[in-house]
Amino acid sequence: MTDGSVANGPEALASGFAVQDREAWQELAAAVLNKTRAEDDRLDGPAAELALHRTLAGGLDVAPLYLREERALGVPGAMPFTRGVALRDGTLPWDVRQLHDDPDPARSRAAVLDDLEHGVTSVWVHVGDDGIAAADLGEVLADVRLDLAPVVVSATADQAAAALALHEHVGDSPSVGGNLGIDPVGAAIRTGATADLSSLAALVHLAEQREGWRAVTVDARVLHEAGATEVDALAVAVATGIAYLRHLESAGVAPAAAFAHLEFRVPTTADQFLTAAALRALRRVWARVGEACGVPEERRGARTHAVTSLRMFSREDPWVNVLRSTLATFGASVGGADAVTVLPYDTVAGLPERFSRRLARNTQILLADESNVGRVTDPGGGSWYLEALTDEVAAAVWTRFREVEAAGGVVAALEDGLLHSWVSAATAERAVELSTRRTPLTGVSTFPLAAESPLERRPRRVAAPSGQALPPLRDAAVFEQLRDRARALGAHATVVVRTLGTQRDFGPRQTFVDNLLAAGGLASGESGSTVAVIASSRAGYAEHAARAVADLRDSGATHVLVAGRSRELGDDAGLVDGELHDGMDVVAVLDDLLTRLETEGAR
Repeated sequence: MTDGSVANGPEALASGFAVQDREAWQELAAAVLNKTRAEDDRLDGPAAELALHRTLAGGLDVAPLYLREERALGVPGAMPFTRGVALRDGTLPWDVRQLHDDPDPARSRAAVLDDLEHGVTSVWVHVGDDGIAAADLGEVLADVRLDLAPVVVSATADQAAAALALHEHVGDSPSVGGNLGIDPVGAAIRTGATADLSSLAALVHLAEQREGWRAVTVDARVLHEAGATEVDALAVAVATGIAYLRHLESAGVAPAAAFAHLEFRVPTTADQFLTAAALRALRRVWARVGEACGVPEERRGARTHAVTSLRMFSREDPWVNVLRSTLATFGASVGGADAVTVLPYDTVAGLPERFSRRLARNTQILLADESNVGRVTDPGGGSWYLEALTDEVAAAVWTRFREVEAAGGVVAALEDGLLHSWVSAATAERAVELSTRRTPLTGVSTFPLAAESPLERRPRRVAAPSGQALPPLRDAAVFEQLRDRARALGAHATVVVRTLGTQRDFGPRQTFVDNLLAAGGLASGESGSTVAVIASSRAGYAEHAARAVADLRDSGATHVLVAGRSRELGDDAGLVDGELHDGMDVVAVLDDLLTRLETEGAR
């Protein structure tokens, strides 16, 4: 409007700009990439776009550019349930569920009450040798108003005992529901025992006696925590759900009735988009299963319980776990999780304290109530990237699920080693990403906090697995093992870093070396070690490297590395014993340095 008035209706903000197409974008991308490429290695537009593609675990492709596609988005509460099982209540967008596994019943009872008084809406109790004794469950839940707060239990081994203990505690009291937590396949994956489905039907019938109660939790976290990709974990979860449906149908429980008893427990990670896509894809695939089983449409929506992934948690610099959990919770919200559990930041160190539980619950409460991320149902619906990623995850899950079915079902696939092979392949691939820092771990492999002391917490009980078990494996564990070795060395965990030339010459590489060494718990020093690193620019190496290496050798250094590439030393390249540079196997290098220092310290 040229007269200053405001038009009634939406403004065409893009008016006056030329319409751009994919080819124009490709040309711009190529121009940027070619700035650092040799003249004979230039990329054209399509090649530039291809170079910007990246692959997520599970073979998922992430494109650099997404454009509008015509698609039927659907609505929440209807097939294919991608957008959620129902419209969200903005005042209570999801169930805030806190986990309790402290074996001290008095402590757990106080913690449960404290959580419920400060915003938690349901209670999750882990029962067994690695949690709260089944006999103590009544005391732990003594202060819970069952007519206000649902209770769910889980167990690694004797799941029937945990379920019956919860059922006995509820008795004839009015209750709003809960879950008996039966998941024999998940238990078999975790412990290495044979999957025993014999108690499944009886416990489903027990749960049917009370309105709002479920009997089964399909825990996709178990395989994911063992190292599997999100795609593999969800595929096995779907196959597990189908195994339970088949078993229950043989016991007289129709699929339509059995569907209501299943809840899926899903890991969420700091990859917020993959987390959201995984939850949306799981609902779509499970709805397709329900359609094939003749389940009425209104019952096909999968109920999901999102839990921040233990695999992404670190012992070192544990405060970063708060940031990881925030991203994971945001992804769970966008993905439409029905219940969310945030693990406390000190979970790896041991049993959490009151403050860490408070921080865990408030992470999601603040996101929901103050940041308002829960006010909109399926806020990512229509996003070109999220919709494409959801499609890709759903297709990949379905493909993997069919592999499990072809192997005879999930129990046979577990016993025959198919699931173990998936975990082994995914773990090996991820180990390369972690050790080269292509997948960085903030506070652990990158930006480590030097001279940090691990948190001290009361130890958590850990169930002893058998030889065929797939126990949890955290991404940060390999670096934590290096740090433990360095701490055992004490003052000997030092590497001499000799800077050459001016600050301008050595500054960036000195910082790189200091942080790399700190990732393994090693300190940088000026003397007193048989391992040394020289740090400078190419010009600095040309002027100072030969003399510096000679001085270091005379001072007792038996292993000298160069920050960068040895070829930068020109004719003096043979003077050094190795390199430190981006893209190398950091774990292997740090392991070698620690071994050298341990050998020297033992003399």
